[in-house]
Amino acid sequence: MVFSSVTFLFYFLPVCLGLHFLARTPAARNRILLAFSLLFYAWGEPAYVLLMLGSILGNWYCGKRIGEALDTRSRGIWLSVSLFANLGLLGIFKYLSFALQTLNTILPTAITYPDFLLNIALPIGISFYTFQSMSYLIDVYKGSSPYERNLLDLGTYIAMFPQLVAGPIVRYAQIKEELHANRRVDRDLINGACTFVIGLAFKVLLADTFAKDADHVFSMDAAQLSLALAWLGAVSYSFQIYFDFAGYSLMAIGLGRLLGFTFPINFDVPYSARSITDFWRRWHISLTGWFRDYLYVPLGGNRAGRPKTYRNLFVVFVLCGLWHGAAWTFVFWGCYQGLFLTLERMLRGTNVVVPSYIRRTYTLLVVVFGWVLFRSDSRYQMGHYTAALVGMH
Repeated sequence: MVFSSVTFLFYFLPVCLGLHFLARTPAARNRILLAFSLLFYAWGEPAYVLLMLGSILGNWYCGKRIGEALDTRSRGIWLSVSLFANLGLLGIFKYLSFALQTLNTILPTAITYPDFLLNIALPIGISFYTFQSMSYLIDVYKGSSPYERNLLDLGTYIAMFPQLVAGPIVRYAQIKEELHANRRVDRDLINGACTFVIGLAFKVLLADTFAKDADHVFSMDAAQLSLALAWLGAVSYSFQIYFDFAGYSLMAIGLGRLLGFTFPINFDVPYSARSITDFWRRWHISLTGWFRDYLYVPLGGNRAGRPKTYRNLFVVFVLCGLWHGAAWTFVFWGCYQGLFLTLERMLRGTNVVVPSYIRRTYTLLVVVFGWVLFRSDSRYQMGHYTAALVGMH
């Protein structure tokens, strides 16, 4: 079920909001929201509801053990167990097929694997709810957030349907008080509805329209593309991916307000950025913040000297690329982003003054070239398409 479908807009959402509005206690509202979230999840893939329920139960138990542990060693052990389990599930369902196929390209003799290992279906939203669960457990370990004693309340946080499909990645501390408070569901009805409608327009009227041109161009043989067609496809996809991601985020934020929650902003006019560093402060803000706080900073951030800072940037963005998808094109896209971020950091502190319009033009060109890597289906298409963008065909 998608937010723009008739089933969601005219059946699922009105019934969910109606029952949620009629409930008078936080516990009752959370139970209704959890039930509808599981129904939303089961609509597309009923078999994976058990995976979701197992994730909720496992993360609740590990969070409880971390929160109740009396010494740092025990807390560290339970955190390690929980992170291993979460990353293990993500690795099996999202990356195992990719890893086995990659292994066969490296080995001199290919290994024959069972079909089910090479065609594992990706559960909806597993990247988002896995990252949310890990952020909750790490925050409990660090003491920056209390552990959730009620299993169903934590289940509501992990499975909440508004941000399950495309984010934003909501941290437990951001909605903890609203989760347990007697939320005023009438306070933000107009604001939430308007935000949802704007996001719906982004998705249906703009993203889906730009997708027609982008899909048409990217379905052609990249080696035969003219300069004009290549740029038409690249620019169309750049608009498509922005209005798609930003649209889903706005719909999630609007739905959150309708349900009494305040979700963080996820996109802040990223195409007006004046550098790639600035772009990543504006694009998918919740994901960038997650990688910064839970990976970049623990690796040392920019506190351990320039070489390690550059290494940390590359590690973060290679993993950011893999988070978006299990393919080498996403890895190349992550390396590409890491390269420009590293170059900008190297040049930081120079006295050269560059006009704003040149900085914006440079940023847009880098971003559009990057989206070609992101959208390409293979290394062949990626190479020939980027060649077409500079007139080599």
